Amino acid sequence: MSKAVANDNLPILMSPKEAAAQTSLSRQLLMLMARAGQFPAPVQLGERRTAYVRSEVVGWLNDRIAARTQRAAA
Repeated sequence: MSKAVANDNLPILMSPKEAAAQTSLSRQLLMLMARAGQFPAPVQLGERRTAYVRSEVVGWLNDRIAARTQRAAA
């Protein structure tokens, strides 16, 4: 996966709700995709709390954009 800019002054973690909004996918779909290895796995913060690493989510999105651009050029 691509690496995101580290010094963007945003929290290193994002809630599942934020990740869903960022990707325009549902929280449930993100969890299913993470279990299937198709999306970055969340970090377990507590018994009932998870979060996604922001740079991994941004990198995943950048990879999707790059793949689209590569398909269009082919």
